[in-house]
Amino acid sequence: MLEPREGIPPVIADADALAEVTAAFAAGSGPVAVDAERASGYRYGQRAYLVQLRRAGAGSALIDPVACPDLSGLGAAITDAEWVLHAATQDLPCLREIGMVPTRIFDTELAGRLAGFPRVGLGAMVENVLGFVLEKGHSAVDWSTRPLPEPWLRYAALDVELLVDLRDALEKELDRQGKLEWARQEFDAIASAPPAEP
Repeated sequence: MLEPREGIPPVIADADALAEVTAAFAAGSGPVAVDAERASGYRYGQRAYLVQLRRAGAGSALIDPVACPDLSGLGAAITDAEWVLHAATQDLPCLREIGMVPTRIFDTELAGRLAGFPRVGLGAMVENVLGFVLEKGHSAVDWSTRPLPEPWLRYAALDVELLVDLRDALEKELDRQGKLEWARQEFDAIASAPPAEP
């Protein structure tokens, strides 16, 4: 799968565009796929340099948290939804810093571990569970770069493209194995954990 279904969304980098996206995601339905890109190997700290979201009825959004450092309005607009993340404990601290704090999550990496998958990276999970091959060539780039090159934005949009589909398939598999309640308890523990000390 080399292109997002609706193409690469424009990067949101001003208050007006952010307000539009916030309204669209508030009006969407179902779980919200959420991902963040950091520049760990290039910059000190774990701040987010791009936030990606996708929700039924709203499509996908790419948000520049350097230009829009306060996403608490967006976070509040989707606070009642379940957030779907891959390896949630990696992204939640940098999302919290910009005002995005979920109340409920579904962690597709942890779900994969609990279901017994041998490889739980996002690319491997999407391929094994959904049969799509994701382009995974840009995970370790310097996301603090501006402007972000189009191939990186394509990669970033694809990261949330299939997360909800993956979530649904993993929920069925966990249910089949009798592990769904266990998984939900694990997800709740992650969502309610206090922020780590800086």
